[in-house]
Amino acid sequence: MDEATGTLGTAATRLARELDALGTAPLLVLTGAGVSAASGLATFRGTEPGAIWREDDVELGTWAMFLRDPVAQWRWYLGRFTGILEARPNPAHFALADIERWHAGRGGEVLLVTQNIDTLHEDAGSQRLIKVHGTADRLRCSAPGCPLGAPFGSLPRLDVDVTPFLADPRLETLPTCPRCGALLRAHALFFDEYYQDHADYQFDRVQEAAATAALVLSVGTSHSVGVTELVLRSALRRDVPVLAVDPGAAPSPRGVTRLAAAAEQVLPAAYRLLPGTARDGARGAARSGKPDGSEAR
Repeated sequence: MDEATGTLGTAATRLARELDALGTAPLLVLTGAGVSAASGLATFRGTEPGAIWREDDVELGTWAMFLRDPVAQWRWYLGRFTGILEARPNPAHFALADIERWHAGRGGEVLLVTQNIDTLHEDAGSQRLIKVHGTADRLRCSAPGCPLGAPFGSLPRLDVDVTPFLADPRLETLPTCPRCGALLRAHALFFDEYYQDHADYQFDRVQEAAATAALVLSVGTSHSVGVTELVLRSALRRDVPVLAVDPGAAPSPRGVTRLAAAAEQVLPAAYRLLPGTARDGARGAARSGKPDGSEAR
């Protein structure tokens, strides 16, 4: 039955209780754009002013558009994700890394599956991480069969100079593959592509985790499409608790307990309530530069 847990204290207590009750059973954490909102990054769906997916994004963010007009596609990608690699983790990212270490320290398994292409989870210290939609700090070749392209290859974004294209966006200035000379593309899952298209998406591991998790914690995401729908269906079939950190007013899907609080507040608060964490419970807020756990930038 859908349930909502209000107030920060109540939500943090509920989350800490569920985490402690896990023992050494597997924990699956699923994050979306909302977890990075306090780092200054736009969210992707919804009606809030920062929501990034508009109708034209669904057309521009496709492999078909890359083939038809790579200049327009690259301009869209660079424009939409300006500043993504300069953002810093907020207390929610740090708290998730802390929860991972805490659970692993007592012999439990944790897997964090993020739909975000920013690098904030790894910057905060998360180790057991799958970036199921790709990552902004890498690019890949668009040519079939190139070692730097799908299904296994990519290269660091820092190794590619995009300034000529930014200064003069046309076909001749598009970044090209250092191995074969073909056009480079984002190392990200486009709207018309499949999770199995690249090994880095690790979709098999996501499916396995969805089938074995004893608790699912979702942060800053819906449960209506793609990997989120898969995880929710699996949890409901096996009667596994699903907690969703979501400060919004929209009702949660059936079987989801909504923790109605901001991720950057409730996650550090819940971590401080876990056994053995009292001494380092404020680490996330301290590292963000905001002792109250508010926006990190």
